[in-house]
Amino acid sequence: MTGKERAGFRKLANTLTPIFQIGKENVTDTLIEAVDAALKKRELIKLSVLETSELSAKEAASELAEATGADVIQCIGRKLVLYRKKEEE
Repeated sequence: MTGKERAGFRKLANTLTPIFQIGKENVTDTLIEAVDAALKKRELIKLSVLETSELSAKEAASELAEATGADVIQCIGRKLVLYRKKEEE
């Protein structure tokens, strides 16, 4: 992914609201499945990491990206944005 593409996705993600929260249970199989399903529908999603989590946003983003095959677009504070291109039907 080029820097220009990533910047475009960051711009789009600016208006998104987080659809998942990562809490004290951190990244679970259930969360991975839910994020995978959301990426299939939306391509671009935003998540937030609660203060009760032991993970930072960067750590959570890298775990989720690896598990779902997504790209990490950005991590700011306790928010993270993931992108995965939709599979052609």
